[in-house]
Amino acid sequence: MFELTLLEWILVIFCALCIGFSKSGLPNLVILVVTLLMFVFPARDSVGILLPMLLVGDFFAIIYYRRNVKWNHLKGLIPWVLIGIVAGYFVLEHVNDAQLKPLIGIIVLVMITLNFVRERFGTKFNTLLPNSLGFTLLMGILGGFTTMVGNAAGAIMTIYLLVKGLPKKEFVGTGAWFFLFVNLIKVPFYVHLELITVESISFNAWLVPAIILGAFVGIKVLPIIPQKVFTILVLILAALGGINLLLN
Repeated sequence: MFELTLLEWILVIFCALCIGFSKSGLPNLVILVVTLLMFVFPARDSVGILLPMLLVGDFFAIIYYRRNVKWNHLKGLIPWVLIGIVAGYFVLEHVNDAQLKPLIGIIVLVMITLNFVRERFGTKFNTLLPNSLGFTLLMGILGGFTTMVGNAAGAIMTIYLLVKGLPKKEFVGTGAWFFLFVNLIKVPFYVHLELITVESISFNAWLVPAIILGAFVGIKVLPIIPQKVFTILVLILAALGGINLLLN
């Protein structure tokens, strides 16, 4: 078991709550979690600790949104995602903690920039993007790489699904199934890289109740909170975390 201070435990439990909350329809919250966990754990350890937590949230999300999925939007994407995952695997195999931190910091800041651009241009942003094989290829490879290296492909998947024009429930449900499949695919890679170990899984088990609680809270609270303000706040905090990863 990892030896954490009280403050570190509070931060980790907060991250677990955020993961559950994010799976209720606010995927950008995961970007904040990615940065926060690196204040507690070394970069490589944090990546391995986060993945099982995300999987717990994914399973909860597909139970709730299991009927709200558009499979045709995933079939063409997954092969390209696999290419990105394999590329990310080779990167993780050859970088240490000191090298991984700024890399994830860059990924986080790029994802946040994409979110702000999308928010700034609204529906115009979606219409400017090509609904073509090339666009799917690019989103798939980028999504696979960023999720493999830093568990941070939420912004890319958000853009991809928005271009497809999905209603809110189908948007959340399709994204939930996507991340469940992708995160399951990543598990053997992470085990081989020793990012997921018996010790890390034992640690994850203590956080499952917090993830489930966060998901239930998200389902109840998300419809009544001002999402735009909340999202901006989350992204600003995540940006500060990403900058910190670059500077330290």
